[in-house]
Amino acid sequence: MNLLAFDTSTDLMSVAVQRDGAGAGAPPQVWQHSGPGGAQTSSQLIPTIQRLMAQAGLQFAELDAIAFGSGPGSFTGLRTACAVAQGLAFGANLSVLPIDTLLALAEEARFHEASHLAQWRVSALLDARMDELYGADYMFDSGHWKQIKGYRLIRPEELSLDSDCPLAGNVFASYGARLPTGLARIDALPTASALLRLAPFLLAHGGAVAPDQALPLYIRDKVAKTTLERAAEKAAL
Repeated sequence: MNLLAFDTSTDLMSVAVQRDGAGAGAPPQVWQHSGPGGAQTSSQLIPTIQRLMAQAGLQFAELDAIAFGSGPGSFTGLRTACAVAQGLAFGANLSVLPIDTLLALAEEARFHEASHLAQWRVSALLDARMDELYGADYMFDSGHWKQIKGYRLIRPEELSLDSDCPLAGNVFASYGARLPTGLARIDALPTASALLRLAPFLLAHGGAVAPDQALPLYIRDKVAKTTLERAAEKAAL
């Protein structure tokens, strides 16, 4: 498969292009970029995509699909990734593959820490700011992922687990002392390379949508505290 994938759901901007290997049985070639995201994403994402596509020698019309990290995550990052995926897909008449960022995080942790295991469970956690976490639990079994505990937006001390599975994510520096103890902790982020590994199975099982049907996945409805809420918090200190 020829694929373009990118994730801007965190402070990392991750982009990757995969080109089918030359010759029967040859592995695909991958070009990738990881760098600062956040405020730089809106100006850097499209030029980075164009550069990697040129390095791969691919035109957008030659792609099988465009995958992006759909959320949860940074509101601005999710909107940017979705809008870019939609625009590129419309222009090249392609399908879009929105992929759960917590699943991509879980896959990145598995790839680096548990790739030798046929079965593995993990609790994926992303910093949601405002003293909260995004979380979901996943099981990898014989080559495929399944979500076994759905999305939640919680405070660190509210995290409860049904088993002694490891924790993976970007939350330990900020919230480590408030998370359950005695469990393995894996620093990980959703990446474009993880999206590439997930894409073939998701595409084969109907995950692709028309560009106008691609949407960010928001778990939090509220993005900022009111002046009164901030004042009440300050008074409580």
